[in-house]
Amino acid sequence: MIDATAIIMTKNEEKNIGDCLRSMKGFAKRCVVIDCGSTDKTVAIAKKLGADVVFHEFEYYAKQFNWGIDNCNIQTEWIIRLDADERFPKKLRAEIESLIKDHKNDNMNGITIEADFIFLGKCMKHGVKNKRKMMLFKRFCGRIEDRRRDAHSIISKGYSESCKNRFVHYDFKDLDSYIKKYNWYATREMQDYIEYTQGHSTEIKTDAAIQKQRKKKYGLYYKMPKYVRAWMWFIYNYFFRLGILDGKEGLIFLFLECYWYRFLVDSKITEYQKTGGEFEELKALD
Repeated sequence: MIDATAIIMTKNEEKNIGDCLRSMKGFAKRCVVIDCGSTDKTVAIAKKLGADVVFHEFEYYAKQFNWGIDNCNIQTEWIIRLDADERFPKKLRAEIESLIKDHKNDNMNGITIEADFIFLGKCMKHGVKNKRKMMLFKRFCGRIEDRRRDAHSIISKGYSESCKNRFVHYDFKDLDSYIKKYNWYATREMQDYIEYTQGHSTEIKTDAAIQKQRKKKYGLYYKMPKYVRAWMWFIYNYFFRLGILDGKEGLIFLFLECYWYRFLVDSKITEYQKTGGEFEELKALD
């Protein structure tokens, strides 16, 4: 067991929260579930599995997570950033324990992990498969950057190490839920982009590979023409990064992730540029 608290944010995650918390059993010293109004069995399952459950009104991910850091009496050395649809397999847990032990006396303040992404029951092996995030950071120097979408973990000092083993991202919800969620994400992505065009910084102090991804996103992708870039991103991942080898599941995933979602973001950018005004009030996904 490591000296860590896992923070998990939920709303109606009864299909996912059980496996998520069980993957922390015997590994994290404490689990905190920050719920924003579940109407299913999420809270009951979390409490039954030993998590501390608190309620807080949701605005956007980074703000909610940072509220948890500041208000949930976190006393452990490490914080684990975990979503309800994510799990830590046994080999990953063992690797993290070894990393923390080996770097006990230096300034390793973050641990970055890549995902095995399961979509329609199949692990995506190609295309945009390298979903990567700093999932552990030390409490005294780590937070989530204040962005509405694509918010990465940041550390104010030290460095991060990468794990060889992967965490599992496996959402048991259906495609209706997936599409609804990504429509919700697209609004936040649009707002971050508008703020970028107004001069807000996109620099982050985090894992080097994540920094590189961010620079490509704003230095290359968003420099291409609207709408065309979504199509090019799909073509690149489906053909050049061999997403075609993931079969029909890969086609559906990459079309939705790389084309439909990105086209929707561009559409919302156009809508905002035409209508202007204030950003809409952000609320939790129903």
